[in-house]
Amino acid sequence: MDPHYSAQDVARCDLCKTAIAQSYCDFCHVNLCKPCIGEHISDDYSKHTIVPFELRRSTPIYPKCENHPNKICDLQCKDCNIYLCSYCLASKQHNKYHELSRLEEIFNQKKDQIKKDREEIKLQLLPAYEDIATELENKIASLDVAYNKLTMEMSKHREELHREIDKAINQRQKEIDENKANHLSILKKHLKEIKQLQSLMQETLHNLNEKEDSNEVTPTISYSSKNQFSKLPPKVNVSMPKFIPQQIKKEDLCRLIGKLTPLSTTLEERVFTAKKPNISHKELFDEPEVLNTIKTGHGQLDSVTCLNEEEIWTSGERTADIKCFNTRGVLQKTIKTKPGSCPRDIAVYSDGALVYSGGWTRTVYKVTNGQIEEIIWLQGWRPTELCVTSSGDLLVTMFSDNKTQSKVVRFSGSTEKQTIQFDNDGQPLYSGNTYPKYITENRNLDICVADCGAGAVVVVNQAGKLRFRYTGQSSSTKSKPFKPTGITTDSQSRILTSDNFNHCIHILDVDGRFLQYIDSCDLEDPAGLCVDSDDNLFVCEFSRGNVKKIKYLK
Repeated sequence: MDPHYSAQDVARCDLCKTAIAQSYCDFCHVNLCKPCIGEHISDDYSKHTIVPFELRRSTPIYPKCENHPNKICDLQCKDCNIYLCSYCLASKQHNKYHELSRLEEIFNQKKDQIKKDREEIKLQLLPAYEDIATELENKIASLDVAYNKLTMEMSKHREELHREIDKAINQRQKEIDENKANHLSILKKHLKEIKQLQSLMQETLHNLNEKEDSNEVTPTISYSSKNQFSKLPPKVNVSMPKFIPQQIKKEDLCRLIGKLTPLSTTLEERVFTAKKPNISHKELFDEPEVLNTIKTGHGQLDSVTCLNEEEIWTSGERTADIKCFNTRGVLQKTIKTKPGSCPRDIAVYSDGALVYSGGWTRTVYKVTNGQIEEIIWLQGWRPTELCVTSSGDLLVTMFSDNKTQSKVVRFSGSTEKQTIQFDNDGQPLYSGNTYPKYITENRNLDICVADCGAGAVVVVNQAGKLRFRYTGQSSSTKSKPFKPTGITTDSQSRILTSDNFNHCIHILDVDGRFLQYIDSCDLEDPAGLCVDSDDNLFVCEFSRGNVKKIKYLK
């Protein structure tokens, strides 16, 4: 199609500017209506090439011969690398032993090469560069988290150093207190001895006063002077302890704290590998088929997840237990969750470990071999729905304690890697309420959220950039508002989302275009969804407490 015109435009004649163009001059590249053709070619009929408009730019325009201006060149000399016309050959001006090529053949070969290069760039190289750009955008998006982690590690080390310094200072303070107690004890002991001598002196003084006042001869004559107090007691000198601070040089302190490795930049060669086309395309059934119904016994069943047909995990909105069934509906095991931590949603890692969110405890738990551990604890936010990505990360939707904000956070283990909350204009991507926001990852690494409160499926790319919003499909048979309450994706990157109020499931393509409904399987209040490795669909029926296994692909 001519790039100057879109599907809605009508091509007008370039001469009269009003009539619709039916023809095109492939030599002059102008649009022509039938009445204007004659005027256009009147200057030199032979040079113009008039073709139907739909065949425009299809006629090769050969170069004019430099030696014979009225002739066009249709040959090329490979030895001389010049264009030749038939007159050049007839006049024998050119070496007849040189190798010649027909320009038409070269033209067609180059056209094929151009088409091949264009398709390679469009279908292979451009997506590869888009992947590189997405990878860089993801690295940029995760930069704050990575450096915050580095700062947290530094702060943790600072706290450890502070604790060790406090312990050392407290030890010295303890020694000061012990010295003070010993010092006080020595001085008090000496004071006690002096007080005892003072008391004895007072008693002696009293006796002497009585003898001095006595007029009895015999006792007075028998008195013998012996003043034992004339020799003063020794002076007790207790030296005060001194604090001698350790001198620390600045460089010694830096070594004690640790060091930060410098930024290191290396260039790693990328090897381009052409993507193979997807040859295992599966078509949708016109009438999906229910293969089995599993009665879970859950009240208000809203979550289902599986890796294979032997382990289909389920949880209910008001049930503390997480139950595992096989595809025949036989209960395999039951997980007793921690008190007060009823699961809001469940997901499963590729190694079979289960993960569930406890909204009221602000905690995400992991269950491995029956053992439950806390892996994420949030402050100011409550985790809701979960998704394990193809890379092993965990995507968690959550809402703020004041119920005004919602976001998606990517975790690697317990470490926050990415936050997705706003679009390029700074507007919230998700509704700020406690309604379910089920989440899944597509095969092209898009992050798909069924935002019940907004009545929309919100899809962003791996870097968190908005790709599209799907707000339902107009239908005379689906009259109630679109409120998606579950979401999953299949091997064809189709998006499936449950429409609880209208008792059906919407199937979208990878770009959010509606394909068809699943509404013929007697579904009632469909909620949580998942697909297994064979693209069998498992649907939670919220009020019935059943999981239906549905085959919807050929």
